[in-house]
Amino acid sequence: MIRIENLTKHFGGIHAVDGVSFEIAEGSITGLIGPNGAGKTTLFNMIAGAFPPTSGKIWLDGEDVTGLEPHQLFHKGLLRTFQIAHEFSSLTVLENLMVVPGQQPGEDLRFTWFNPAKVRQSEEEVRRRALEVIDFLEIPHLTEERAGNLSGGQKKLLELGRTMMVDAKVVLLDEVGAGVNRTLLNTIATSIQRLNQERGYTFCLIEHDIDFIARLCDPIVVMAEGKLLTQGTIEEVKTNEEVIEAYLGTGRKHERNKPAEAGA
Repeated sequence: MIRIENLTKHFGGIHAVDGVSFEIAEGSITGLIGPNGAGKTTLFNMIAGAFPPTSGKIWLDGEDVTGLEPHQLFHKGLLRTFQIAHEFSSLTVLENLMVVPGQQPGEDLRFTWFNPAKVRQSEEEVRRRALEVIDFLEIPHLTEERAGNLSGGQKKLLELGRTMMVDAKVVLLDEVGAGVNRTLLNTIATSIQRLNQERGYTFCLIEHDIDFIARLCDPIVVMAEGKLLTQGTIEEVKTNEEVIEAYLGTGRKHERNKPAEAGA
């Protein structure tokens, strides 16, 4: 679904992403992990169109989308969420969902003036879809709650729900579990699995919670210092010496190279 080739992003002399290449298979839930500063969010920002790459290519469903703007990618079915939720705090949960679909007739004054019946029909269809999303996420009690009053985990669920309001091909989730309690985190994980299995969503997610990654993701891509370190299953990644070194700064390789103690 997504292929990136030799992607780089330089900020002055800093190589935030440096020659990264990998693929996100259609229908997969791909995990993207790495220590802080590895370049994960910068990579997401390039895929989602927030940053133009310094060099390299990005392909979406076989189409070269390098350098396209976020709104252009949105209409091609590529959506993303953020580590800090970007809700409309003064709108209700239902209203936050209803504003997502683009090109609604009510946005055009000509329809508002000369064909209000079409506007009402469209709004009813969007409303029905939003209510279906709310039921899917099992949050009907929050339908009329203002989004600004939600907990951090509930806001993450709302962000996930917003991706369901359009026909998404692939969704990028940036630390969807950050600051979320275990109960809501389990709800989020279940919702992601259902969207993947029942609706064919392709996901790529950045996450630091390894248990969350292990439950959802295969394959897992590991970055460190802007580069691709390795990729594979959770077991392959957890036992990889380079991954251990990147996260902990130590490992068996480090122990082998440590000078012998005096008198040993």
